[in-house]
Amino acid sequence: MATIHKIGRRKTAVARVYVSEGTGQITVNKKEFAVYFPTATLQYKVMQPLAMTENATNFDVKVNVHGGGSTGQAEAVRMALARVMCEVDAENRAILKPEGLLTRDPRMVERKKFGQKKARKRFQFSKR
Repeated sequence: MATIHKIGRRKTAVARVYVSEGTGQITVNKKEFAVYFPTATLQYKVMQPLAMTENATNFDVKVNVHGGGSTGQAEAVRMALARVMCEVDAENRAILKPEGLLTRDPRMVERKKFGQKKARKRFQFSKR
């Protein structure tokens, strides 16, 4: 099997994932997976597509991710890995699709408007 390359996006984070046959080693931005995503929640999100398709120890994963925060990056990696698992075996799509791992979440941060404190919050109005 040659290296498979897929892209996942979430908010402003973009993850490029390269998957090849291996022993289950995951590298994110040239760092160990557990070092880059230190919390158990983020590690679970990244491992979700591999665990659901029972491929956690079958592939080596190399990830380049930038933009956004830690949660957005973890979910971008999750989407890219889900796309790879669908290309590896078409039957994996039936497992991943109902969980929503193949759906791009379109929500983005709303811009701040002038004359306001934030996107929707306004300055306090005083009648005095």
